[in-house]
Amino acid sequence: MSKLLIVDDEAKIRIVVKEYAEFEGFETDEAQNGMEAVEKARNNDYDLIIMDVMMPKLDGFSACKEIRKTKKTPIIMLSARGEEYDKLFGFELGIDDYVVKPFSPKELLARIRAVLTRSNAVKVQEDVVTYQGLVINMTAREVTIDGQRIQMTPKEYELLFYLVKNMNIALSREKLLEEVWGFDFYGDDRTVDTHIKMLRNSLGEYRNLIITLRGMGYKFEKI
Repeated sequence: MSKLLIVDDEAKIRIVVKEYAEFEGFETDEAQNGMEAVEKARNNDYDLIIMDVMMPKLDGFSACKEIRKTKKTPIIMLSARGEEYDKLFGFELGIDDYVVKPFSPKELLARIRAVLTRSNAVKVQEDVVTYQGLVINMTAREVTIDGQRIQMTPKEYELLFYLVKNMNIALSREKLLEEVWGFDFYGDDRTVDTHIKMLRNSLGEYRNLIITLRGMGYKFEKI
C-alpha cells in the first residue's frame, strides 16, 4: 500500500484529498505547513508528497528544496497560480507534477497513480547502476568491472549499495554507521574510513566515484 503525505494549510483540501486517496486504497498522513512537511519527510518514508505552494511558516517550494536534500520522494505541487513561470520553477526544483487549483480530485488521483508508476519504474532501473565498465547490481548483490565479478566482503557490499542508493547525497560517518552497521554497533567512525579504503581498493579504477567530504563523510557521485 502506497503512503501519501498531504500538505496544505487548508483543512478542507486535506480532507477531500484524504477521502479520495483512502477510497482508492492509499494510506495517508497530513501536514499543515511547509515546516511540518519537512520534518515528517525526514522522519518517514512516503511514496509521494502532495504539497501546496502558498503556506505559512515555509512555502511549498522552499519545503520541496529542503526535502530534496535528503529524499527523492516524488512530489506533486498544488497551487492557485497557473503561470508558466511558477510551473517551470517547480520543475527546476525537482517536482514531478504541478496541479492548478481548483482541481478535480479524480484528476489528482489519476496524476498520483501516473507519478507512482513512473517512480516505481525508475526504482527498478536503479537496482542496476552502470558507469562505463562498472556495473553494480543490487538485486543480484553483484559488482563487475569490465565483465569480471569483484569479490568484496559483506560489509563492503552493504556500504557500497547504501552509498549508491543515496547517490549525490552527502552522508556523514555517523549516518553510515547508523544505517550500515546499526544502532548496536560498538566502535567509532574510523571503522567507516577503514571500510571506505577497502571498498575503493576493490573498485580499482573507479575508486574516485566515492568522494571524500572533508570533516563530514562521503558520497557516491558519477564523475
